[in-house]
Formats: sequence, structure tokens, C-alpha cells
Amino acid sequence: MKKGLKIALGATAAVALAGVNYAPSLVSAWGDNGGGRTTYTIDQINKGAIDDKIVFNSISDNPDGNELYFVSARADGSANIWNTNDITVEDGKTYIVRMYVHNNNPRGTEMIAKNVTANFYVPTESGTELSVNGFIDSTNATPSSYWDSVVFKSSQNFHLEYISGSALIENKGKLNGTKLSDNIVTGGTLLGYDSLNGEIPGCFGYSAFVTIKVKATYDYNFSIKKQVKISGTKGWKESVDAKVGDKVDYRIIFENLSDQTATDVVLKDILPGNLKFVDDSMKLTNGSHPDGIALSGNDIVAGGLNIGSYKKNANAALIFTAEVVDEDLGCGNNTLRNWAQAYVGNGSNPTGVKQDDADVVVAKTCSEPVEPVEPVEPTTPEKLPETGAGSIVASALGLGSIVASAGYYISSRKKLA
Repeated sequence: MKKGLKIALGATAAVALAGVNYAPSLVSAWGDNGGGRTTYTIDQINKGAIDDKIVFNSISDNPDGNELYFVSARADGSANIWNTNDITVEDGKTYIVRMYVHNNNPRGTEMIAKNVTANFYVPTESGTELSVNGFIDSTNATPSSYWDSVVFKSSQNFHLEYISGSALIENKGKLNGTKLSDNIVTGGTLLGYDSLNGEIPGCFGYSAFVTIKVKATYDYNFSIKKQVKISGTKGWKESVDAKVGDKVDYRIIFENLSDQTATDVVLKDILPGNLKFVDDSMKLTNGSHPDGIALSGNDIVAGGLNIGSYKKNANAALIFTAEVVDEDLGCGNNTLRNWAQAYVGNGSNPTGVKQDDADVVVAKTCSEPVEPVEPVEPTTPEKLPETGAGSIVASALGLGSIVASAGYYISSRKKLA
């Protein structure tokens, strides 16, 4: 069992150690490239046990914990208590991961570690247990590479996201509170004491903390379906034909396919031009409201609507109405494509968004103006130009692309599939 390392150097921040990338399969808890380094007590080091060697994080009786376990974590904003074994995550919560860096040689500036780098490996996969590994490297240390890890755990699948710009270093030198490069999670970055030159003298006074922040996000499995029909008719469809002035009903169906409860389910609808939301037309049907409940406002098209939490296999249906208008319809068939989106977790930067669409096709007939033609001869009746419906093809996004900010319509003589 690890003993928590609680050496206090002030407020923690985010840091970076440079070096090579390490595959997580090669790392298990603490270790080094020397095959398992010798540990020392403070008394042994003071009596010259490591002599003229440079070695990192090998003191077993540091007053705040065994230095072998130099990577720890805690929830951002929580009490200053660090976990060196494992930590149970909550959905959407941010965590600080900390690395302790200590050149154990007591001879200060006489024994400077060179090219000291730090690196954090943040896994990109999902799981119920994910290890974040921290690495320290120095070209003149023995061993030259050191590692340790902390495990993030949950009863359901989740993934970790490194928060860009969060890496910091804290020490008693001029670098205290300095931001480090995001390279800390993609290969590593140089450390130092007064500058980022890779040089760290020996002894406690030159030790440092390097920290980063990661966000835990549950991997929810859910489905979303979008359908449409002319108001007052029966039968939901993927596409309907309508004319200006018609009202259409849209239905968004959400189903939780996960084993865990989906908390704060948010639905959002992206209406294209030429469709106008009908105020206070929303109705939500779910397990708590099997007969449906009317909802006021227009949140569904104005940023998103939180429809609550849903257990495994639970579902909900949201219906609202829009009116077909002519703001800039083109001649021919106008395909008004409406997107619905869903995500779990009521945040401003959601992940795992899913979406589906439904079409309203509006035909518009246009007559070309008749232009006078000068007669060739006075006795010859003038021939009027041929007339017929024109065709305007409006600019359109690819039908398979993701619409993130606004709906759109496609104008053509034939409906686009």
C-alpha cells in the first residue's frame, strides 16, 4: 500500500516533465530503468550513502511519505489531501495530477542534475480504471528514468481529457508558478529551478511539484431519433412535403442504452431558415409524465433544454411545432433540413454529442418576367419568349456533414436524398 506523499510547497498547479513517450502497458505503479532502485533514509544520505551519484525520489522516510510514490491526484477545489493509490471519479469533474521531483543528493549546486524532463501519460482510451503515469528523466542521474502512477476509477466507463494550458511548476526558485508547455503530455518538457534549462541542484530546497489538470467524462450510450409530420395528420416520417403557411410537428426521441443513469440529458434543435418556432408548443413525454407535459419557452431551439435524468432503457419524446415561412426560398424544391442533438451532462462544452435529422420539402413556383422583343418587320407578329419555371440551387452543406451552429436548406428541382 502506498503512503501518501504530502510534502508542502504551497498551492499546487500544473506541470510538465519532458522526455520520451511511454506506453502504459510498460508501466505498473512505481519503477525505474535501473530495475528497482535502492531506497535511502535521510540519515543514510546525510552520512554519504549516495556519495557523488545523482538519484531522484528515493528517500523512504521523507516526513510526508515514501518518495517512490511521487505521483498523486485530488479533485480540483477539494481539500489539500492527495491520493497516491487510486481516486474515484465523478462525471464532468476536474482533477489535479501532481508529480514530486527531488534530486536526493545533499550537496546542492555541486551535484546538479542535467537535462531533467517531466512527462505525464494521460490515456486516450475509455475504461473503468485508467492510470495516469508520471515520468522523470535526467541524463546524468542513476537510474536515468523514473516513473509512478495513480489510478482513476469508476463503476462505469469513462475517459480522461487533459486540460490544455493547465501544466505548472512550483518550487522555491524563480520558476514558482510558471506555466509549462502542453508538450508535457505529448513527449515531455524541460524543468529547472530558476529557469527551464533542465538543471536541478540536489537537496530538499531545490525540489519541485509539477501538476496538470484532467477532466473525467462518463461514456454514455444513448440514441436519438428525429421525425416530422404535418400538424394535424398522423404518422411520423423522415421527410414531408409542405407549403408556406403550413405547420409541422417535430418529434425527438431519446433513449438511454447505458447500464448507468444518464444525468442531465440535454436536447437541442437547430432550425434552418424558413422555419419559425411556434412559441410554447413543446410537450415532453417520459416515465414521469406518460401523458405528456406542456413546456413553456423555446429553450429547445435557443441553446438546449435539460429534460432530466434517465435510468437504463428509459426514454423520452419531445414534440414541438414550427411554421413554414418564406424568408428566402428558392425556385423549385427547397429541402429544409432540421437537426436534433442530444448529450448527457449539462455543460457548456459537452462531449459525445449525437444527432439526427428530418426534412421538410417546400416547392416554390417562380415565373420568369416577359421581356418585349423588337419586331423584325412591321407586318410580322412579335414572337414572345418562351417562359417556364426557373431553377436556383442554393448553397448547401454536405448532406453527411455535422451541422453544429445552424440549420440550412437546399433548393433544387429535385429533392436531394
